[in-house]
Amino acid sequence: MDTMTLWNITGGEFAALAFAALLVGFSKTAVSGANTVSLAIFAAVLPARASTGVLLPVLIAGDLLAVLTYRRHAHWPTLWRLFPAVAAGVVVGTLFLMWADDGIVRTSIGAILLLMAGVTVWRRRTAEEGEEPASVTTRAGRAKARSYGVLGGFTTMVANAGGPVMSMYLLSAGFRKLGFLGTSAFFFLIVNVSKVPFSAGLGLIDGSSLLLDAALVVFVVPGAFLGTWAVNRINQRLFEQLVIAATVVGGLQLLLR
Repeated sequence: MDTMTLWNITGGEFAALAFAALLVGFSKTAVSGANTVSLAIFAAVLPARASTGVLLPVLIAGDLLAVLTYRRHAHWPTLWRLFPAVAAGVVVGTLFLMWADDGIVRTSIGAILLLMAGVTVWRRRTAEEGEEPASVTTRAGRAKARSYGVLGGFTTMVANAGGPVMSMYLLSAGFRKLGFLGTSAFFFLIVNVSKVPFSAGLGLIDGSSLLLDAALVVFVVPGAFLGTWAVNRINQRLFEQLVIAATVVGGLQLLLR
């Protein structure tokens, strides 16, 4: 990792990273997938490859706070169905990162962001509120879990952008708000922690990046408290529209750099 690049950031760039970290905390406890905006900010301020390693511990901090808040609402049968496919996707994503240079990673992150924005729009138009999830027990449900799991594992390893994929899957499986938040909290905590050895092995996490993370994690906590306060008050439809717009702008910005 280019340590000097990490530390040669201006006050304005650090403020942008701090805002992105606050948004991570908010997204983990209120609107899952909103941290795609954080991903765009990190990739814009830092080198694209380095940004994935710096962002990962920040995400894990948010996951821990989400688990503490919603731990009683996780649906473990769904999680056990997803994990093998996600592991395969993480391995594929790791191989991709071993091959890709910074420009390819930046372009890939931008393309993934635009894809995830499209996925989110499609999800919002097709998802219907249902009962607690049972679809993972059917043959079609298992196939869907595997396909979403592989895609989620790949996108979360390459760009920390698995949130919209899993959001779409959980909503289509019929999860209500608390079950959705509890299941996604445990899912991303386990997946993100499992990614640490891969990221460290690729040189994306080291002592210098962790020092930067230590300064940024402080901002995750107020974001999580804000999300916990807002989850039952926020106009989620408007917020998702803003998230989609910001995600598209961030993706285009990365593709055009």
